[in-house]
Amino acid sequence: MAGKKITAADFFAGIGGMGLGFKQAGFNIVYSNDFDERACETYRKNCGEIDCKDIKKIKIKDIPDFDVFLGGFPCQPYSMIGKRLGLDDERGKIFFQITRILKTKKPRAFVLENVKNLVNYKNGSVLKKMTKALEKIGYGLHLEILDSKDFGVPQNRKRLYIIGLLNKKKISVSYKKKKKSKLKDILEKNAHESYYLSEKYYKGLLEHKKRHKKSGNGFGCAVLNIDGLSNTLVAGNMGRERNLIKDKKTKKNKFGIRRLTIRECARLQGFPDSFVLPDSATTAYKQLGNAVTVPVAKAVAVNIRKMLKN
Repeated sequence: MAGKKITAADFFAGIGGMGLGFKQAGFNIVYSNDFDERACETYRKNCGEIDCKDIKKIKIKDIPDFDVFLGGFPCQPYSMIGKRLGLDDERGKIFFQITRILKTKKPRAFVLENVKNLVNYKNGSVLKKMTKALEKIGYGLHLEILDSKDFGVPQNRKRLYIIGLLNKKKISVSYKKKKKSKLKDILEKNAHESYYLSEKYYKGLLEHKKRHKKSGNGFGCAVLNIDGLSNTLVAGNMGRERNLIKDKKTKKNKFGIRRLTIRECARLQGFPDSFVLPDSATTAYKQLGNAVTVPVAKAVAVNIRKMLKN
């Protein structure tokens, strides 16, 4: 493999977080796919061409050969926030599209990413079905929960990573954890007025949070300590209210509480400031909430590269 880049195909690519991490580790992304047209637009502006279609409609013959399968597959069926329908959810069934491609292409390795709740979902029975299916194809597996805060970004974001090596080779990984960063390290100096909340709106959020707490749902608005970490970025509209900060007051806004800006959220996910995001705030927040944290993907990629070269 000396002098030759290891190739990867990035499925469920979204705006390219996983692929970008692997590129930074020296991989060559030879194919990318996602079905979300807006995510594909963002991907093209930053990462190049992408096959924008439902994975069920991809013909195996149209996928070039590659060494590593990448897949941050849909997490909503297993998320604590969603309806948690698992493999009964149409998005959950997409896992079998992964096995369809792996059976035919037989890449040397794969990396799958999902929410940590997949480990405990239905007492672990769904994850067990998945791992059995992957082992049956011929892969040795390593499962680990990685937290973005350990990889240089100030975000609490625990995700399950499933690494597979063809022919059941022994898998050994090691991660060099980076120095903890703080939320204040990624804040913009002068956030636009549009990010600030009125006192009336904020009080409404607090009432909304109380109602949710009574019904047993712990999600709601939160004002963060900027010397600490952010909460996990999520794709839903209320997700941005879980990450509020007390900022300097402005002439127009004497209350001083605001949301994290789009660029701040991009920094929490490890995207460079040169990364182009949609003009629509709703779309940008959603895409970032769905993204894979770039430095975590890079750390995984470094391990994969070592294993394949050895």
